[in-house]
Amino acid sequence: ALAWARASAKCLNFNSMLILLPVCRNLLSFLRGTCSCCRRTLRKQLDHNLTFHKLVAYALALLTAVHTIAHLFNLERYNQSQQATDRSLPAVLSKMHLQDNKWLNPIHSNHTTVEYVTFTTIPGLTGVIITLALILMVTSSTEFIRRNYFEVFWYTHHLFIIYFAGLLFHGIAGLVRGQTEKSMAEVHPHRCALNLTHRDQNCSHDCCKDPEFGSIPAESWKWVLAPILLYIFERILRVWRSWQKVVVTKVVMHPSRVLELQMNKRGFSMEVGQYIFVNCPTISLLEWHPFTLTSAPEEDFFSIHIRAAGDWTESLIDTFQQQKPEMPRIKVDGPFGTASEDVFQYEVAMLVGAGIGVTPFASILKSIWYKFQQADQTLKTKKIYFYWLCRDTGAFAWFNDLLASLEQKMAESGKADFLTYRLFLTGWDTSIVNNVALHFDTATDTVTGLRHKTIFGRPMWNSEFAAVAAAHPRSVVGVFLCGPAALAKSLQRSCQQYSSLDPRKVKFYFNKENF
Repeated sequence: ALAWARASAKCLNFNSMLILLPVCRNLLSFLRGTCSCCRRTLRKQLDHNLTFHKLVAYALALLTAVHTIAHLFNLERYNQSQQATDRSLPAVLSKMHLQDNKWLNPIHSNHTTVEYVTFTTIPGLTGVIITLALILMVTSSTEFIRRNYFEVFWYTHHLFIIYFAGLLFHGIAGLVRGQTEKSMAEVHPHRCALNLTHRDQNCSHDCCKDPEFGSIPAESWKWVLAPILLYIFERILRVWRSWQKVVVTKVVMHPSRVLELQMNKRGFSMEVGQYIFVNCPTISLLEWHPFTLTSAPEEDFFSIHIRAAGDWTESLIDTFQQQKPEMPRIKVDGPFGTASEDVFQYEVAMLVGAGIGVTPFASILKSIWYKFQQADQTLKTKKIYFYWLCRDTGAFAWFNDLLASLEQKMAESGKADFLTYRLFLTGWDTSIVNNVALHFDTATDTVTGLRHKTIFGRPMWNSEFAAVAAAHPRSVVGVFLCGPAALAKSLQRSCQQYSSLDPRKVKFYFNKENF
């Protein structure tokens, strides 16, 4: 079992080195910027940082179980060897050097139990603490907990501090020991093991000397020191940025309890599709929540749209609705890069938003509006298909003005076919349907007031992808999603199905927002 314990320990050290890197968001944003000239497939790997983080966490949980079970077997064998009264090799080795520091068996008494060693030694106690911290972090990271009890996920995840502190101290006591190099040269186990159990009092050859044992040096700190220092620097940078003053310049309450905050911050610079972390000390000093920026880089402010989707967002919306003389203080950390930054690298882009998931595309479409206004000739993108899925009509309201402005601006520029958008209403009642039926022949949609009519139901993605592939047979199409996992699977499957094997023909690349 010692081989299992040692092998899993090496793997634990390696995975502990990796676990912090995917959540160093400044590092990822820096790499995304420096990899802008790299291949598209290489940059896309950075978008899977949270998936990689979860895989490493699952590996840690599995390896911890293997390591713990293996050491429980080891301790039980140590205990049996100490209590044995025969002349077997484990029994003989267990009785050696009990008065000095050259022993092999950490259990020196017949009255010592496995439980006693587990809870009174540094390796045992730190191992228990590390395991408990890991169990709490993994179990509180499930989709159900994160969606419904985010605070539980947030606070228990900070047990990683205890995990790494325990890991650094776990091996320093040297509970697992081995024969020293000097002793190996003098009393090699292959040559002398049999002699230990059968030697007499007058032994005079080389193997008569007792083997000496020493602790195996702790190695965990060598693996995790660099990632810990990198993460500490990351946190210091984020704390410094969060202390910089943020001025809320405008507050707008949209239908469906969507709050828009427009803000200014000195030195703030953004790209399309990026996101920030927001903290409101009035609600919680420690909780930070990610929100996609809905403003364009060309604007002199940055904005976010917040939908009521939990205790914290409900409290934030209520706080701003109270209309107090003094505006609630807001802290901002970021911005950080996402997959949507690459949207203008594609000739054709398909943007898919579900509900409030439309926010990154608001930034993109606003930026396009400014590019048309400034007659930007460097715009590589020739065509955008925009799909927005909503459950209720109120969700369309805050985005209508932007789409209407885009329609008008593109018509004036002679590029009315640049943007094709489809709005899908997935939840409706008979009153809405009757109203639409009565005004079916009107030029504008009765739900949104836009030229394109709202479609009732969900998109038929096979038809949509087939139409795009037929319209752009030799283009590279970027598919961008901000929405649920089920929709992501469907779009990813369609991307694979409708991409041609011929590199000269149409190719779909799937990109999903991950916070």
